[in-house]
Amino acid sequence: MGTTIDVAGWPRRGEEGPAVVALGGGHGLSATLRALKHITHRLTAVVTVADDGGSSGRLRREFDCLPPGDLRMALASLCDDSEWGLTWRDVLQHRFEGQGELDNHALGNLLILALWQLLGDDVAGLEWVGRLLSIHGRVVPMSPSPLVIEADIVNGDQRERVSGQVAVASARGRMENVSIVPQEAQAHPAALAAIEQADWVVLGPGSWYTSVLPHLILPSMRQALAATGARKAIVLNLSVQRGETDGMTAADHLRVLADCAPEIRADVILADPSTVEDIDDLESAARSLGATLMLRQVRTGEAQCHHDPLRLAAAFRDAFEGALGDVEHLPSAGEERL
Repeated sequence: MGTTIDVAGWPRRGEEGPAVVALGGGHGLSATLRALKHITHRLTAVVTVADDGGSSGRLRREFDCLPPGDLRMALASLCDDSEWGLTWRDVLQHRFEGQGELDNHALGNLLILALWQLLGDDVAGLEWVGRLLSIHGRVVPMSPSPLVIEADIVNGDQRERVSGQVAVASARGRMENVSIVPQEAQAHPAALAAIEQADWVVLGPGSWYTSVLPHLILPSMRQALAATGARKAIVLNLSVQRGETDGMTAADHLRVLADCAPEIRADVILADPSTVEDIDDLESAARSLGATLMLRQVRTGEAQCHHDPLRLAAAFRDAFEGALGDVEHLPSAGEERL
């Protein structure tokens, strides 16, 4: 039997699995989406729109549009695993190499921009790209307008206000007073509706200050996350990010999140035990959020710190089904490996 078509002309994806909203941006969100698409088709990616570097930054400045890069990556992560979906994913991710103005532009960024200009609707443009890739789920921007990340960078007695995602992410020093400009920016209505209707909301992994925390800083989104009946899972990173989180432990990441949005509670904290410095400290930080710490081996076997999509999918499945018991204890980062 072939794929059936709904009344709007879109392929039916079914209603299997829980309704899940994944918040974030960049490679961290991509890791989450590659895992979640294995366990549900009722999936919405809500993507940060503060990128000001590379191809996205150039298009944002020239056309006063949302930066398309993180949205493109989310779409590519949700593609169907057929020859059709994977081929169009590679087309979307292709970057031009040359000496002219197209150098380093991702073709998918240009395609998304073209659809936005043709349709005059950011979500509709993303849905058309999703249709091309036969994606599992949908992708919406965090806000209908591009945002700017700002933060105080503290080094000893020196304090400097830094503006822009690239500048904040690459700054060295302790970050304080992270904020979003314009302060009156609103969350996208499609993102708020998805959060309200979700069974689960997943936050992280990713660049903690520039991809994860912005969702909690934006007032209307923070209010939606506090009000939703959805359960919440937080996925911790596998490694420290140079610049953004130098010297921070896994527990420190949760404390920063709690300081940013103390009204938001969590249900599950998912961490790979091989990257946890102090499990007791992390359990304490999780309890302060109202959450249970869930330890699972979710990284790949490679030397680089990447989440394995199938391992992460299995961990999400266990979390959603309430199977929170720990796997066999693996040595933490500070323990001897036998």
